[in-house]
Amino acid sequence: MSVSKTSPLGWPAPQGLWDPSHEKDACGVGFIAHLKGKRSHDIVLKTLTMNENMDHRGASGSDPATGDGAGMLVQIPDKFLRKEMAKKGITLPPEGDYGAGLVFLSPEPSESDVAKRVFEHIIHEEGQEFIGWRHVPVKSEILGKTSGRYEPAIFQLFVGKDPAITDPNEFERKLYIIRRRVAYAIRNNELPNGYTDVHGNKSSSFPGASYLYIPNLSSQTMVYKGMLTPCQLAEYFPDFHDPDFESALALMHTRFSTNTFPSWSRAHPNRFIAHNGEINTVMGNANFMKARQALCQSETYGEDISRVFPVINEDGSDSARFDNALEFMHFGGYDLVHAMMMMIPEPWERHTTMNEDKKAFYEFHACLMEPWDGPASITFSDGQMIGAVLDRNGLRPSRYYVTEDDLVIMASEVGVVPDIDPLTVVEKGRLRPGRMFLVDMKEGRIVPDEEVKKRVYSAKPYKQWLADNRVFLKDLPEAKAPKTVEEDRVLERQIAFGYTYEDLRMLLGPTASTGVQPIGSMGNDTPLAVLSEKPKHLYQYFKQIFAQVTNPALDCIREELVTATETFLGSEGNLLQPGPKSCRMIRLDHPILDNKQLAKLREVSLDGFKAITLDALFPADQGGEGLDAAFDALCAKADKAIEEGFNLLIISDRNIDAKNAAMPTLLVMGGLHHYLVRAGSRTKVSIILETGEAREVHHFSTLIGYGADAINPYMAFDSIHRMIAENMLE
Repeated sequence: MSVSKTSPLGWPAPQGLWDPSHEKDACGVGFIAHLKGKRSHDIVLKTLTMNENMDHRGASGSDPATGDGAGMLVQIPDKFLRKEMAKKGITLPPEGDYGAGLVFLSPEPSESDVAKRVFEHIIHEEGQEFIGWRHVPVKSEILGKTSGRYEPAIFQLFVGKDPAITDPNEFERKLYIIRRRVAYAIRNNELPNGYTDVHGNKSSSFPGASYLYIPNLSSQTMVYKGMLTPCQLAEYFPDFHDPDFESALALMHTRFSTNTFPSWSRAHPNRFIAHNGEINTVMGNANFMKARQALCQSETYGEDISRVFPVINEDGSDSARFDNALEFMHFGGYDLVHAMMMMIPEPWERHTTMNEDKKAFYEFHACLMEPWDGPASITFSDGQMIGAVLDRNGLRPSRYYVTEDDLVIMASEVGVVPDIDPLTVVEKGRLRPGRMFLVDMKEGRIVPDEEVKKRVYSAKPYKQWLADNRVFLKDLPEAKAPKTVEEDRVLERQIAFGYTYEDLRMLLGPTASTGVQPIGSMGNDTPLAVLSEKPKHLYQYFKQIFAQVTNPALDCIREELVTATETFLGSEGNLLQPGPKSCRMIRLDHPILDNKQLAKLREVSLDGFKAITLDALFPADQGGEGLDAAFDALCAKADKAIEEGFNLLIISDRNIDAKNAAMPTLLVMGGLHHYLVRAGSRTKVSIILETGEAREVHHFSTLIGYGADAINPYMAFDSIHRMIAENMLE
């Protein structure tokens, strides 16, 4: 595979079947913190040892000196930075009144100077003070061939706070906006107003833009990381070994980039999190976050909110995109713990013993955002507290120790800090599925999961909001004109949608009789759809995306607690300012609708809901050109319906006849979904499919994966009725 020089910091440009948006991680992660917030150099050294002892968790290719990535997050090492900047004749403001961070720039001085000038220009434009740069010393000679080839020049940037800012959170938000503006301007060649080069000319491009990456910019934390092996981290950054380099917490990470490419920027920690595992739903999460941007407004961001769009960096790995969403929500007004509870919720749907107020919190927020789901242990920190949360299945376990001298040691495995005397350990434990582990250094203790979550779920009357606004499908009035089986058209439609005798006898019949789709193994010599000479449904070109690492298969029957099928229909509101109407939605127990249920939705007359049916048909005699034109017309009708206040779009192919053929349902679903995402209106509506084409679990899963909110497979039901009438089923 060729490597594009224009690709940022070492990964290839999209090509063939590979795209950087598919990046996933599976890594080693851990942290050490002092319960009372006492800073020391020893914590930094112990965390470096932890990192080195996870060498088996990291990865390298044929070049053993090039790692997938390693790094560490610490509190701002104020004593050390103050000493280093004094050598340059610069006196830093008091701690908390300045921000600092690492910046990856081009190794060519002429190119890095351009980026520095853009940084300085935007800092002043945002009303803050530019203090200075520091070139971070590194040992480049230890790098491997590949990591050395793409090694950036690493600088530290210092930004002074505007004296008018009195809230530390406001300063952090301003640093976030500066970072986002700089990255966007340089990567997209969009100059800030009034920017000129060293000669006073307005530049049209930024040389070396592909190297630019800003690991962090904060008044609370600092991140050191790179395309390193676990054992290289401590040696590569000599800063770590200065006795004045102190912190009360240190979060480490060593990366194993499963089936993906390592790079300097994809090393962890990210700005708030480090992650061990995979976010399997990341493509849908990122798309919906993009769609929600159009509705997002916030008092905390004010007019600055447009400066941080797009929220998600599509070049990032799954965990980088998680971090993008988390920091956007946090700076938009969410407490860090609140945002983590939204993004990685407990399994609340079938939890019979869960506190009702907590369950109401999770159900309310399910109306705002879907879970970022997958096997994951995620550590997070804002510099004042540090914690971890485990996915609902518990597929990435982590363990922790507490010692009598107030050290908390958490890691993805035990034994990574060998010089801890077992006699000093006063507590041992492990992260539990769906639970949160939080060290609050302001309070000087580990805050229990239930206590920290109660602070969040009791802050608003979520239970009352749900009672006043949420609607259950079963409570809707019966429809006046539900669709019934059209006996004279069943065979005609079966032929039109490609039903076969095998579909009826081997698939639909057993499914209807047992409630379980029959599956087989071994001996399947059916060629992949893309290699087959026979016509295939679009569904057959897709396979399930499995986690790529050590995840056991889930059994939805035996593990019912952690699997859920509930879904919500209606219009989403402003993610950053939730209120009672945010849960004005219709709750379904599962996304498959029978004909009577669909008829209820079609005739819904409740406040906040308005349904319209749009035909997904095209002229049968016009082929591909007719399909293309009909799809464009469908998108235009959807736009018009949204403008007129409809928020339940029923996309139907029931009206097929000799002159009008059905559009392929998956093509329609994926195309319409992404069209509305680009238009910024996707979260204003739910899309319900009335399809004669879908008839098996894989079809439903693929349609839901591409954005369907609910599906009525009317021909599957009609076919079953016909089979009963013909005594093919008992």
